[in-house]
Amino acid sequence: MQRPRQPAYAKSKPGVWGPPRDVDAAVAVLREAVESGVNHIDTSDYYGPHVTNQIIKQALHPYPDGVVIVTKLGARRGSDKSWIHALSRQELIEGVHDNLINLALDALDIVNLRVGGIMEPGEESIEEPVTVLVELKRQGLIRHIGLSNITPKQLLEAQTITEIVCVQNFYNVARRNDDAFIGNLATQGIAYVPFFPLGGFTPLQSSALDAAAVLLQATPMQVPWHISARICRPRCFRSQLKYLSISTQSVEFKRC
Repeated sequence: MQRPRQPAYAKSKPGVWGPPRDVDAAVAVLREAVESGVNHIDTSDYYGPHVTNQIIKQALHPYPDGVVIVTKLGARRGSDKSWIHALSRQELIEGVHDNLINLALDALDIVNLRVGGIMEPGEESIEEPVTVLVELKRQGLIRHIGLSNITPKQLLEAQTITEIVCVQNFYNVARRNDDAFIGNLATQGIAYVPFFPLGGFTPLQSSALDAAAVLLQATPMQVPWHISARICRPRCFRSQLKYLSISTQSVEFKRC
């Protein structure tokens, strides 16, 4: 599978609940992102819920050749907007079908299994949910399987069951816990796609970040894109064209 050049992520308002304030603007960002060379769209049907996938479909369907849509399973939303684990066999099956329906796809390019806590991985076995995804892959509903919010031990466990093509963990310039893990993944040819590369809903504030930006002749928010370029681009978290421009301009840093 060709490695995606640069991921993008279309999200609704903070809390990832309900539609964005300006749906037309979100659609415009997705279309401009793809026209600018972005070919990795990160999503999940529990964003919204359902809303983000429906906007992706509205903006991009029928999907251009080469665009890879990467979705996630492992959670559902409560009526109080809470995030609830959804790792049972039935919940995973229903999650795959929800993604297929709302994205208007016959098969999902990549499904990341999201486990652990909100920010930290757990130590639990992931054999059962991975096995369910493998069954769905054999049925032709999933093409590739990835993992999110995991430990190296959990990766090894999953690899005894199936091929893993990508890992998505919490990582940025202020949180470097996965440095050694990233190196190991690189030797295996497994893509690493950090979530919250710019700090999440609270942007990173760091004098070191400011200093690096001066050195690179960039903005502070472009620096994490440069750091992450050694393996895979981090996800873009904004639904406005001005932020997309800042993010895509940072692709040039790969040559630094």
